[in-house]
Amino acid sequence: MMGSKKSIFAFLILSSILTFGQGRTKEIGFITDNDLYTSSKNDMFYTNGLELFYRFLSKNENEKINKKITEFRVGQYIYNPRYINYEARDHNNRPFAGYLFAEAGRSFFYNSESVLKTDFQLGYMGPNAFGRETQEAFHHTIGYKEVFGWEHQVHNALGIQAHALYSKKLFKSHPNDFIDFNFQSEANLGTIFTGVSAGFLTRIGFKKLLPIYDSNLHDASVSSQAQYNIREFYFYAIPSVNYQFYDATIQGSMFSNTSPVTFDLIPWRFNAEFGLKYRHNNFNMSYSFIYHGKELKSFEMIGSFYGSIRLGYLLK
Repeated sequence: MMGSKKSIFAFLILSSILTFGQGRTKEIGFITDNDLYTSSKNDMFYTNGLELFYRFLSKNENEKINKKITEFRVGQYIYNPRYINYEARDHNNRPFAGYLFAEAGRSFFYNSESVLKTDFQLGYMGPNAFGRETQEAFHHTIGYKEVFGWEHQVHNALGIQAHALYSKKLFKSHPNDFIDFNFQSEANLGTIFTGVSAGFLTRIGFKKLLPIYDSNLHDASVSSQAQYNIREFYFYAIPSVNYQFYDATIQGSMFSNTSPVTFDLIPWRFNAEFGLKYRHNNFNMSYSFIYHGKELKSFEMIGSFYGSIRLGYLLK
């Protein structure tokens, strides 16, 4: 009887070890952006965003690449003027706009800790993006102030977008377990957004940093290898310079600009993002504070900021 109990106990331990030790090759989760995540008085410009994502490890036969990851997303972005009260409904210093999209992408994580991410989007800007309905429902649900002025939103436009991000690790000849530096550049090309940016990304670890190809920094937590008691916790910052060629949420459609409120861009901007990212085994989470410099030529226009919260869960 005692031997039987020991055998059952050993079997349970072995089963839990094997289950825990299996690779986690998929991740699901969401990203929610809102300027209210930084201040209850801040409700303007890029005011809300929601993305749902699913990513999985793809087949890889390139010896220089540590892993390839395929990803699918759906999302919605919402933009407001600075003031959304009744008295300001006819004096918008930024157009009301919504953008709804579906996305497919592929990421390449190299053994050198360089990263190349590419993705493509199809979507709609304007009333077909349901920005008004989403914002009004959200404000009603949380008991926040009523929004006025959506009748002036930009008109419908088809969104076709391509995006690429490249990151390269610097100072690899002098590695440090708790801090690293990376050069990062991005490009957007499409009927809604077209622009380029470049900056320097820094990670400062409260624990020993994972390699970029295993880190949640660029969403590389999925792995076919067994992972035991993985913990990741670090601060990151990326100041960058952006040149924006085109933004349909500000300028209206490039094909038939009949929108009632549009503005000219300020093409050169300084942007910054910093925050905390954390992982414990299957759970990924982060909070980011994001600042965008002045984007358009309008009265009382200033730089804007918002918060971003990300939660993900790894699956077998």
